[in-house]
Amino acid sequence: TARLAASGCQVVGIDSSAEQIAAACARGLDAHVVDAQALAFDAGFDGVFSNAALHWMPRQDRVLAGAYRALRPGGRFVGELGAHGNVAHIVAALVDELAALQIDGRPLSPWTFPTAETFGELLRAQGFTISTLAVFERPTPFARDLSDWLTLMAQSYVNAAPAAARPDLLARVTTRLRPVLYRDGQWALDYVRLRFVATRPA
Repeated sequence: TARLAASGCQVVGIDSSAEQIAAACARGLDAHVVDAQALAFDAGFDGVFSNAALHWMPRQDRVLAGAYRALRPGGRFVGELGAHGNVAHIVAALVDELAALQIDGRPLSPWTFPTAETFGELLRAQGFTISTLAVFERPTPFARDLSDWLTLMAQSYVNAAPAAARPDLLARVTTRLRPVLYRDGQWALDYVRLRFVATRPA
């Protein structure tokens, strides 16, 4: 939001985290605690932008409907999110290692990673015209240990294990994934991204 504002845009930032919004406001930004699945803006914006957030929202149809309402005619919705297959190796390792603890990890994913076809259908159902819709692999360097990523991003899996078993779970998943995702001295996470540009027709 700060970078967009610095480029000359008049920007309103939203997040579901009060702490994140407080940090943004402390930097002089116009930012508010809002659930993106319940946007109430009405034809007030020339653009809506989202990066690495939509896959955390299970009701993506509601997000897209709110983005459409928020845009003026001719306005653009631009974004990127995790696509089908994102962190597939990581998820498979977590599910397998949880199974060894007799825990079913399959329903524990906090993410919604759509295919291009599914997401395109959602955009068109809201009335958007799509100009760009691309899925691509983007191996992403991670300088810290994989266990840090797992603890932060995959809490629903890690916290399903008893507290005493979590350090061993992290170690076993890390060991399992090292031959696959550790390259040239650091981790390269198996990200698959979906990038789109869609317009509310004028």
